[in-house]
Amino acid sequence: MDGLESDFNLRVVLVSFKQCLNEKEEVLLDHYLAGWRGLVRFLNSLGAIFSFISKDVTAKLQVMERLRSGPQREHYSSLQAMVAYEVGNQLVDLTRRSRHPDSGCRTVLRLHRALRWLQLFLEGLRTSPEDARTAVLCTDSYNASLAAYHPWIIRRAVSVAFCTLPTRKVFLEAMNVGSPQQAVEMLGEALPFIERVYSVSQELYAKHSLLDLP
Repeated sequence: MDGLESDFNLRVVLVSFKQCLNEKEEVLLDHYLAGWRGLVRFLNSLGAIFSFISKDVTAKLQVMERLRSGPQREHYSSLQAMVAYEVGNQLVDLTRRSRHPDSGCRTVLRLHRALRWLQLFLEGLRTSPEDARTAVLCTDSYNASLAAYHPWIIRRAVSVAFCTLPTRKVFLEAMNVGSPQQAVEMLGEALPFIERVYSVSQELYAKHSLLDLP
């Protein structure tokens, strides 16, 4: 485990998502990406089991970081600004991937879907009893979110991989905020912020008919 994974702390994710929405409820992309970098460190700290998600998320983060530092970076300060810019300038492939395969709208949509899975899984960890099977929690969360966007062969491989997940106690200890009970309490504080960011993003994408981008 390298330094990036070992220094994960759930508080970092909490702070990032807490700062994600401004007073206008705009999703600030710098904080959104920072929150996701923290979540990737958490996934990587658990070993290769989540690599199918963390590798894809890392690639998407790199796309967004290039947009945030590129010549049009002022249009990528918030999710709302990005959607207005890309949709207004026809920089999004709406029906099939062609001229704009790595648009910000498409890239964030993939992060958005993965965030839903992780939000549901972490909520399951928070509310479940001590002897809950993490394989069941993770599978249920996956089936309610990402599974709809994956082909059968990926869904099958994922369901088999989830059977090797560590215990609930190991997951909670990996959050590096103290005892499992302290981790549960921290999740109770962090998850409402993640859920609100997800909801605002979902509403924005639905408004512009962007939820099914190819």
